[in-house]
Amino acid sequence: MMRTNNWIPAVFNDLFYNDVMPKNNCTAPAINVKENDHEYVVELAAPGMKKEDFNVHINDEGNLVVKMESKQETKEEDKSTRYLRREFSYSKYEQTLILPDDVKKEDISAKVDNGVLTVELPKMVEEKVKLSRQIDIA
Repeated sequence: MMRTNNWIPAVFNDLFYNDVMPKNNCTAPAINVKENDHEYVVELAAPGMKKEDFNVHINDEGNLVVKMESKQETKEEDKSTRYLRREFSYSKYEQTLILPDDVKKEDISAKVDNGVLTVELPKMVEEKVKLSRQIDIA
């Protein structure tokens, strides 16, 4: 009969994955897209991310590209200890959104506040031309 030590991974999981040290989940951030008469607004949930972690631009095809990348690594130089488990925090995300034709691309703005990236896409204002004119009678 062969014995295995299956309890070892469970002990480490119970030790490291608790309320104090939760396990990171790899999921895409939630995105909201809103529209009103003047603009479209894209909101991307990114808790813990800073302004420097984002790159928002218009690509060659005229699409909105949102990239975020965060890398966190803590190094502790202590010769008296050794690692039983060491995890790095790294997240990378990229989303391309096809913009509607009525977006004024030169006026797009973005900001990060309380873990939410907000991209404002103003609409072009269409001036309605009045078609009143005098018609000559021949």
